[in-house]
Amino acid sequence: MDHSYRALPSHALPPKTTFQQPLHPHARRVTLEDPASEVMTDFRRVRAITVPATMSMDYAFERMRTNHIHLLLVSDERNAVLGLITSTDIEGERPLIQMALLGMRREQLSVADIMTPREEIEVIEMEDVERARVGHVVATLKAVGRQHAKVIARDEYGAPIVRGLFAVSQLNRQLGESIATTAIARSFAEVETCLAH
Repeated sequence: MDHSYRALPSHALPPKTTFQQPLHPHARRVTLEDPASEVMTDFRRVRAITVPATMSMDYAFERMRTNHIHLLLVSDERNAVLGLITSTDIEGERPLIQMALLGMRREQLSVADIMTPREEIEVIEMEDVERARVGHVVATLKAVGRQHAKVIARDEYGAPIVRGLFAVSQLNRQLGESIATTAIARSFAEVETCLAH
């Protein structure tokens, strides 16, 4: 079928024109009784931001600022998760400790020097999240004293895959109140009943 199309009108690009940034949809206000998935950053919908372990700590921090986030997954060339790094890791005492231990200057520290390695990351199963409420997530983060909780699922071959995460900052926005978590050395295993009930 042969159609005749007219050219669209065009003109010179105006001065001082910027460009569209991705829209961050306003997070829907929730209650403690809403499904937990309402407050999860789902990597099926939002791209996970990663950083190689070999990059500098300062590069990781700049990547967080550019993307308006506080956590990066540390991955290798095959996208396997090696660990994670947060803005708290970079701005806290961890760099000072590593500088003393390794005899390095701050600008020499790499992501690998201060990240939380994979074997120290505890996760919540997606199937538990699907049965949980926002209140369970709040209780879990408070009980373990953490700012983030990672969620894993299984891919089509049954292999584990990081599906998303919960963040206190997002919970605060969506609940409209501040959730206080204190850093305590506790295992997710001690509070697994939070999601089971």
